[in-house]
Amino acid sequence: MHGWLVIDKPVGPGSTQVVGAVKHALREGGYAKVKVGHGGTLDPLASGVLPVALGEATKLAGRMLDADKVYEFTLRFGEETDTLDAEGQVVARSEYRPTLAQVEAVLPRFTGAIEQVPPAYSALKVEGRRAYDLARAGEEVALKPRRVTVHELQILPRTERGPARSAVEGAQHLAQPPLHHAPPGPPPRPGEELDEVTLTATVSKGTYIRSLARDIAYALESVGHVTMLRRLKAGPFTLASAISLDKLGELAKARSLEQALLPLTAGLDDIPALPVTPDQAKALREGRRLVGIAAKPGLHLATESSVPVALVELDGDELRPELRVVRGFNLVE
Repeated sequence: MHGWLVIDKPVGPGSTQVVGAVKHALREGGYAKVKVGHGGTLDPLASGVLPVALGEATKLAGRMLDADKVYEFTLRFGEETDTLDAEGQVVARSEYRPTLAQVEAVLPRFTGAIEQVPPAYSALKVEGRRAYDLARAGEEVALKPRRVTVHELQILPRTERGPARSAVEGAQHLAQPPLHHAPPGPPPRPGEELDEVTLTATVSKGTYIRSLARDIAYALESVGHVTMLRRLKAGPFTLASAISLDKLGELAKARSLEQALLPLTAGLDDIPALPVTPDQAKALREGRRLVGIAAKPGLHLATESSVPVALVELDGDELRPELRVVRGFNLVE
């Protein structure tokens, strides 16, 4: 069991709990004990794509943290909470509601390389302590702005135009897992004020959607918080290959988890394969460098008869290019 299980995480459990569910499924299915880790944290109130690495694939989990991600989120105007989502306490209110045209007008300001201050309720460390621990203890959390990239930011035609919900009502609304494809509501009329707007964002690593939503509301001279957050894609993994926790349990009971297991190479779909000979494979497995390999500089997946040997990097030295191991895999055919 070396590869990836892509879980469609529901609202409620945290990423660590999902990893625990996968470990339980492996035990229930009678599989050999292997390492299990996730490729990018999702908040309990968030749902969607959570890649879970098994066995040798755990060596690639760090690459998922660095990968671009795609989110769908709903920004509700009128109330800001301390957590910037529906779980927190209201800390600011505004009667102002923007129009769709006004929202469209500010989005270019949040596309491209931007500076954002992470939420106080985040896993970032401040002097060795998690920011959310400090915030929960009532201590003031001062996080520095960080540079992130928003590759794309679009409005979805799912804007609700009913009466605004409070943060508590929003949390109750989130108790039901969001639909994969909620039907679009009727388009807002020109000049009509919006209670909320749903967007998709393609972002770089380190981007906090809750901070993005907060800053968009500020730019519209209002306040707001996230009431729905769903990850649609993480690196190469999408909802198309994701399974629910219920399905995970069914496959475990049937001892058929292999049906949902994606190969280790699924996490490297952007890396070109580099076939190597048995002697070269042996050298790479021993951590030795290879000289004189004919390939383009950069990362490659060294394979022996289609079996992954190592993630390797070829330097750009034209006279004496060297191939070095970045991550080695203990796999056999």
